[in-house]
Amino acid sequence: MNNKDTWKRLLRYASRYHSTTLWAVLSAILSVIASLIGPLLIGRAVDHMVGAGAVNFSALGLLLIGLAIVYALGSLFGWLLIYLTNRIAYQTVYEMRRQLFDQMNILPLQYHDSHPQGDSISRFVNDMDAVSDGMIQGFSTLITGIVTIVGAIVFMLYISPMMTLVTLISAPISFYVARFITTRSQSLFREQAEIVGGLNGYVEEMIGGQKVVQAFQYEERSFTHFAERNEALYHAGVKSQFLGSLSNPATRLVNNMTFSVIAMIGSVAVILGTITVGELSSFLIFSNLFAKPFTEITGVLTQLQAATASAQRIFSVLDLTPEQPDTEQALQLKQSKGTITFDKVRFAYDPERPLITNFSLEVKPGTRIAIVGQTGAGKTTLVNLLMRFYDVDGGSISIDGVNINDMTRDSLRQNFGMVLQETWLYGASIRDNIAYGKSGATDEEVIAAAKAANAHSFIKRLPEGYDTLITGAGGGGNLSQGQEQLLTIARVMLVDPPMLILDEATSSIDTRTEIRIQKAFQKMIVGRTSFVIAHRLSTIREADLILYMKNGDIVESGSHEQLLESGGHYAGLYNSQFTTA
Repeated sequence: MNNKDTWKRLLRYASRYHSTTLWAVLSAILSVIASLIGPLLIGRAVDHMVGAGAVNFSALGLLLIGLAIVYALGSLFGWLLIYLTNRIAYQTVYEMRRQLFDQMNILPLQYHDSHPQGDSISRFVNDMDAVSDGMIQGFSTLITGIVTIVGAIVFMLYISPMMTLVTLISAPISFYVARFITTRSQSLFREQAEIVGGLNGYVEEMIGGQKVVQAFQYEERSFTHFAERNEALYHAGVKSQFLGSLSNPATRLVNNMTFSVIAMIGSVAVILGTITVGELSSFLIFSNLFAKPFTEITGVLTQLQAATASAQRIFSVLDLTPEQPDTEQALQLKQSKGTITFDKVRFAYDPERPLITNFSLEVKPGTRIAIVGQTGAGKTTLVNLLMRFYDVDGGSISIDGVNINDMTRDSLRQNFGMVLQETWLYGASIRDNIAYGKSGATDEEVIAAAKAANAHSFIKRLPEGYDTLITGAGGGGNLSQGQEQLLTIARVMLVDPPMLILDEATSSIDTRTEIRIQKAFQKMIVGRTSFVIAHRLSTIREADLILYMKNGDIVESGSHEQLLESGGHYAGLYNSQFTTA
């Protein structure tokens, strides 16, 4: 998207607020008219001061009163213009931020997996601020500039057409000087915005992982990497700001030279009696007013360029193809019986590196499936496909005989309860976090779920109990990582879904608590189809069927005892727990 298309799109946002825009334009016109009437009155005042003892004080008094009224009205409408342009800019950014957040929620999971969180956050904060700043400056400058230029030309033609022609010649010179500079600085502002996004991502990683950073004495190296990125941002910022700031003094130079030429021509005209001294004074003020919009535009050019680069980064996300929406014919999966069929499933994150090539499996209702295998074998990928976080490249996955691609994603996911190795809680009370998946859950239901997950006892020991606000979710806050994981388990137990997915769900819990959780899970999974992914083989011994995956395919399947007797991959993995290096 080029700069012109970017601003056309931004202006389409602003055009939605018709009444505010209309009042802003009206305020700009009235403010400019006041600024244009002022020089005429000043010129007449000069002509009433012929010399010593020849001053018309009564006429001067009336002109001064008129000037005071005109400039007071001009200031009032100028303030109103600033207020309205601020409102338009913030309403525009409000709408853009809302659309960007909606877009983030409907983009495929692949986007979030391949883009740093810090860069996405930078688009919401840094880039949005740059757009609002640019629009605030740009709108008021654009509206007042157009009216000022037209009005100044009319008044200058009234006073002296010849001097007006000289003034008009300077306009294209100023424009092309500014254009020459801006076309070369725009790429630098785009680079600066990208570096800011990368820097935000790196800072988020280092701050979020401070325990690991300090544990591995990585502080100096992290600072070195940060310094490199910070220095790159510094150089990009200096270059973009320096080159962008050249526009204003360059156009000022052209305008000052023009002003000098006009002053000399006007002086000759006064001597010849073509115009009066007062008219020359008025014309010089008008010529300054005529040049003012060009100077102001180049003065805010840096902000406009930063806004353009940031808007392009925002629009690049808004223009991404969202997750394929559900069709109107998509079925609603009510209460699943739990029959799941994988039929010759193929999938790859990277088309050149196939992960799952020919995966087939039939799961009967109420079956507890355990999935084991080395890291990267495709265990979690099966979960991603089952929940339609990613769609299969070939083959099909069916639930109760219906292809999951033929049902709505919401109804599909409502039938699964999911507990992941990475806990996710948000900044709210413990009660709200447990009830996250069930709107309108009662206190009794929340407490029952917490008790089932063995979380009730530690919650009651907290100062505010279930009203305790969670801070620093993910570790390092007011809860341990194990306690956070107990809350995520309680959240699923409250929803009480017909099918379960447990991806290393007890990895952050001590052995004693894990035993209690396993007992709770045993009660919960009765009659429910469940998938358990675990590296602790002690947690999957009671599974109805154990699948050993390698390179995206099932290489062994059976019960715990059967797989041990076969002496294959699973037996080797199981026995490795009891051998010493």
